[in-house]
Amino acid sequence: MNEFRNAATPVPEALAEFPWGAPDSFLGLPPEHSAYESAAVVLLPVPYEATVSWRSGTKDGPGVVIDASQYVELYDHELDSEPYTIGVHTLPELLLSNAGPEAALETLRGVMDALTRTGKFVIMVGGEHSLSAAPIMAHADRLGSRRLSVLQLDAHADLRPEYAGTTYSHACVMYRVHDRVDIVPTGIRSLTRDERNLIEERHIPVVFSHELVGEEWIDRVVDALGPDVYITFDVDYFDPAMMPSTGTPEPGGGEWHPTLRLLERVFRERNVVGCDVVELSPIAGMVAPDFLVAKLIYKMIGYRAAVA
Repeated sequence: MNEFRNAATPVPEALAEFPWGAPDSFLGLPPEHSAYESAAVVLLPVPYEATVSWRSGTKDGPGVVIDASQYVELYDHELDSEPYTIGVHTLPELLLSNAGPEAALETLRGVMDALTRTGKFVIMVGGEHSLSAAPIMAHADRLGSRRLSVLQLDAHADLRPEYAGTTYSHACVMYRVHDRVDIVPTGIRSLTRDERNLIEERHIPVVFSHELVGEEWIDRVVDALGPDVYITFDVDYFDPAMMPSTGTPEPGGGEWHPTLRLLERVFRERNVVGCDVVELSPIAGMVAPDFLVAKLIYKMIGYRAAVA
């Protein structure tokens, strides 16, 4: 475990109008490494769950990830560095409205707009995947005429125009943004015939799960991405043997080290503007998946720090 496991810092005054919960701290960092003003990275925990379609529990994901993070070693042997030294601030949990997903996403979009104006690198920790539309669109709008690429690491295509009576479902998130951004879905192994038809009609460069062999798939993903990239990471991308704690597990999927090689290259060769990690549904007494997500986030912080 790391040596800090300390208290959190309060929400910045500029964001005080939004509905926050109690403060906590990713990695348990002390104030000199977690103050908002000096932090290069801001974690935004969003424990929102409204449209899950099988196992519930994504609302508990951010809390267990932050708890598990306080046992992550702060030295990264791969990078031979301590990435936390660039400053990592953890906002309190954002408590979104229960009045419906449209109102909830409007609030999240307001927070993301406020954060992107500051130049902070924001990592959103969900919560269900429907949330990802707000940060994706915030970055797409900020870039203006520059087209945003979205690296979607996922088991599911999420390209349905509507699911279970709503266009705001987690199963629709990529459909809602695909006209505005260029998506590169990776690890996909569950989709409908209509989603497959849309992929073919729009020439969406999918890398399916059965293609995640060797190193060539990593080249395909990187080559398909434009200069500016947002990463949305649904944890059901991973094989359920290593990530059982998700609402809609699918056999097969990504492995740890090849995925890290992909992420390191994307951070090194592209301008990653932000990212999210979503869809962790904790299982009582099973902490390894919680720790995996905490470690994954710290690895991405490390890759960001290496190019900052």
